[in-house]
Amino acid sequence: MNRRRFLQSATAALAAPAAVSTASAQAVPAKVRIGLDHFAVRATGWKAPQFIEYAGSQKVDTLFLSELLPFENFEDAYLKGLKEQADKAGIALYVGTSSVCPTSARFKPTFGTAEEHLSLCIRVAQALGSPVARCYLGGNDDRKGDGGIQRHIEALLKVFAACKSKATDAGIKISIENHAGDMQSHELKALIEAAGKDWVGANIDPGNATWVMEDPLRHLEVLGPYVNCSSVRDSMIWLNDKDEAVVQWTAIGEGLVDFKAYTKRFAELCPGVPLNIETISGFAKPLPFQKPEFVKELGYEKMPADDLAAFVALAKKGKPIPPFKAPDKEADIKYQKGEFERSVAALRSYGAGVRS
Repeated sequence: MNRRRFLQSATAALAAPAAVSTASAQAVPAKVRIGLDHFAVRATGWKAPQFIEYAGSQKVDTLFLSELLPFENFEDAYLKGLKEQADKAGIALYVGTSSVCPTSARFKPTFGTAEEHLSLCIRVAQALGSPVARCYLGGNDDRKGDGGIQRHIEALLKVFAACKSKATDAGIKISIENHAGDMQSHELKALIEAAGKDWVGANIDPGNATWVMEDPLRHLEVLGPYVNCSSVRDSMIWLNDKDEAVVQWTAIGEGLVDFKAYTKRFAELCPGVPLNIETISGFAKPLPFQKPEFVKELGYEKMPADDLAAFVALAKKGKPIPPFKAPDKEADIKYQKGEFERSVAALRSYGAGVRS
């Protein structure tokens, strides 16, 4: 879709009545596991053992250590101890890291080159019994500039190719996230298929989907068959008086996403994959989707018209919610724990969770 057609679609979507979801809201079997993505309670500053202890206290099924920073070291004895602690608590571990795309502004050489970084994540995942090594490309700014997001996708595919034998030999699948507005679902799907869907899958994030103007339920339909991990939260979206759509992430059950329907469909499309809660709330992101310069700069000309219409329809049903900024660390910790724990309760009310 070119810029003119994109803006025509946006105008038509604004004129149309808000669509009402017809997805079933029936409860799902309890086999859909609930997990903690450690980043949900990041203000604690905990290390891996403390995250395991907290996950156990909340009686969730999985703990997703989605970065390498909570690990105090990567020695075999230390990792073995973490695995034993998690096993004793009845927690299955998932492991991830940050950007492994060398051309992204988000990439940092903290763990060496991109190949060395991903190789380390694979080794840690294997030691902890994680079925995946999650990583991501970058963020929304990577869509800008010559070549747009595609040049970064190509760089990331080279890193994956260099690490393929290490991952497959270890029995680990790569899980690539739609992260911070870097890729739309059709772009991530194409990346996975180019890399090889037999060993690369998606870490689905419905909150990040809204940053690239996608309805989370439609986003799930595209990526569901490829999903091997998740980081989930709810979103409130509304239209402001500046012709912008505004996104503010929320605890599950407190936004616009029909998480009863989402959980049910997730169980159908992603059997065996847990819903790892990654609540990140309190701030809003405006998306000036009707401005030609925004469409051009971020390369949204090819966005399917139906996807844009669905996003706008969702935004038309929303309302502004107040931001939150913690006055101190203790208040921030309390806020983050509250967001996570309410999300657990919501998912359980929809029938998810093996333990209670």
